[in-house]
Amino acid sequence: MLQKIYKNQGNVAVGVEEPAVAFKKTASNRWNPNVPFTCTQEEFWEHIHEIERGAFYPASETHQRVSQWLDNQKS
Repeated sequence: MLQKIYKNQGNVAVGVEEPAVAFKKTASNRWNPNVPFTCTQEEFWEHIHEIERGAFYPASETHQRVSQWLDNQKS
């Protein structure tokens, strides 16, 4: 089902694409929660390991950074 047809107030057929189809046309690599995510288990775990290799902040440091950000937002 690529396109749903709806009738607007003027009784004119209007097409509305499914989110996955509309998203693929944008050619963006950003994640979209409306688009089904399909991959193999190996690809999934590689993605998780890639995230784990990124910057790690301990909970105490993260709490301090969030507190500083909140203080800056208040002023």
